Amino acid sequence: MIRIILVDDHPVVRSGLRAMLAGQPDFELVGEAATAEYGVELARTLGPDVVLMDLRLGPGMHGSEATRRIVAMNGPRVLVLTTFDTDADIVAAVEAGATGYLLKDAPSDDLHAAIRAAATGAGALAPSVAARLLGRVRAPDATLSPRELEVLGHVAAGLSNRQISKALFLSETTVKTHLVHIYAKLGVDSRTSAVAAASQKGLIRPP
Repeated sequence: MIRIILVDDHPVVRSGLRAMLAGQPDFELVGEAATAEYGVELARTLGPDVVLMDLRLGPGMHGSEATRRIVAMNGPRVLVLTTFDTDADIVAAVEAGATGYLLKDAPSDDLHAAIRAAATGAGALAPSVAARLLGRVRAPDATLSPRELEVLGHVAAGLSNRQISKALFLSETTVKTHLVHIYAKLGVDSRTSAVAAASQKGLIRPP
């Protein structure tokens, strides 16, 4: 029996996923959480085999940080199930140790197979996610690093270099250096153009 915890802040989504899991004889849904913090607590106390983790859970802890904490328990596997397939989200989840990454519009058969794979420690990636990761491997010089994606995300949110430096605990000079590299990789020469180009390429979510 595969014991599962579901972490998603939308009751309707949890209800739909609950129904998708109910007909599988080898699945047991042992807990649900609407916040990342509670999801981490349930993973610690219930010791599930697989945690289905959304990434954007409203205010509070991000799903990627919850993934990192759960993976550090050396027990539960985390399968990210989200609506976002931007590079920033994918990289954050993979670096946090997620076993798999699926989009919420995945067919139920794909979700069932991914859960069973995750329970054994095998990876499962949505085709679009796999293509993005493969692209990062094939063309690393043209790919924004996790830190560059983080800086650009703050730029998209309207933060100044000084505000970004404080948020990321970097010097303003380092922030400017990251921006120079971002401009070069995206082939642009301004903050606005960088955000627009990155949004069009699916590297960050549109502001």
